[in-house]
Amino acid sequence: MAISISIPNYTPLPFLYLLLFSSYHLPILSINVTDLLTSYPDLSDFTNLLTTTGVASDLAHRTSVTILAVPNAFLRSSSADLTPGNHPSSSSLADVIRYQVLLEYLSLSDLRRMPSAGKLVTTLFQTTGRAASNSGTVNITFNPSSDAVTIYSPTSNATLLALIKTLPYNISIFSINSLLVPYNLDLMASETRPPLGLNITKALIDGHQFNVAASMLQASGVVSEFEAHENGAGITLFVPTDDAFADLPSSVKLQSLPADQKAQVLRFHVLNCYYPLGSLESIVNPVQPTLATEQYGATSFTLNISRVNGSVGIDTGIVQASVTQTVFDQKPVAIFGVSKVLLPREFFGKNPIEVNKPVTAGAQPPDIALSPEPGMYSPAGRVSSPAGMEIRSVAAAEKLGLQRLLLSLWCLWLNYLYLWR
Repeated sequence: MAISISIPNYTPLPFLYLLLFSSYHLPILSINVTDLLTSYPDLSDFTNLLTTTGVASDLAHRTSVTILAVPNAFLRSSSADLTPGNHPSSSSLADVIRYQVLLEYLSLSDLRRMPSAGKLVTTLFQTTGRAASNSGTVNITFNPSSDAVTIYSPTSNATLLALIKTLPYNISIFSINSLLVPYNLDLMASETRPPLGLNITKALIDGHQFNVAASMLQASGVVSEFEAHENGAGITLFVPTDDAFADLPSSVKLQSLPADQKAQVLRFHVLNCYYPLGSLESIVNPVQPTLATEQYGATSFTLNISRVNGSVGIDTGIVQASVTQTVFDQKPVAIFGVSKVLLPREFFGKNPIEVNKPVTAGAQPPDIALSPEPGMYSPAGRVSSPAGMEIRSVAAAEKLGLQRLLLSLWCLWLNYLYLWR
């Protein structure tokens, strides 16, 4: 028996439009903290610290955060003067700034509902793996008699001054009267140290199951590049085991690649930053550039790193590998064994690029046989949105435009039915 569906004469079209729009998912918005703070000159020093320490970029793909910003006058009068011209330990400074970021959205009314005994709230510092126990948390209390909100750490405390900006339910920014410093962190400790001088090839040979990788690194000459990066931000190497090389499909002719492409594949296994295992397990920005990215632009030769089934997963777009062991970890070098050879889609996808023809920044990457997560590698795009908020990808914006076009056509059809029934 056929079933017919009719639209009642009394059904208001705006209600139908509401039903249609309610099924659509808006694109994910990301936070640009520096844009949000540019109109507050009394917070310029704190804004500068967010940028120079890299914490602002850590926040770009987070939602539901609360930032405790310290005005210039209080920042300059703190026990550790952090204004330009002073040079505290850069890694410790970044961790202190992360400690000012709470990993949940709190409105002013939320803060005024805090119990007198306080509530523990996790900070961005806790995600680095460097916070012992729960030292990456702060305790927030509210005193109804004085109407004061106080934030405590084991070694410091601060009082809330004012609400600066809020974008429910993504971000709140409050000003506080003192910098919060985590427990057992010496902000002014010297970070000057002699170069590690690690022989990466020897470290791999000593690991007993990385002989193929050690031979390739030595033959390619890129190992000297890796060791040169030790004196910068450090490096993190993902080294396939001998079994990983043995398990390569027969269709992958890695050893037959030209020398320059083989070197580029090896660079693809290296992050130009030191990440201990704890930081990898809670990494803030999953899409990470590699040493190979430097030549080809920001959207090329990237790795997607996330926590999968209790371990660190690495996705190249065509290969999913996992960290199997720590081979070496002494700042500024971390070396991890991985279960598979990390094959870049730029060479092993359906449309490989030429190694001597760098990809223009922002160009669309080649198609691959096994697609990554939607939007994972899409170049960032902008549409009209509140200051400090961005559409996460061009693909999301295009999808939204198509959805709106289909909605418009459907609504016109409903109007036609309504007027000419």
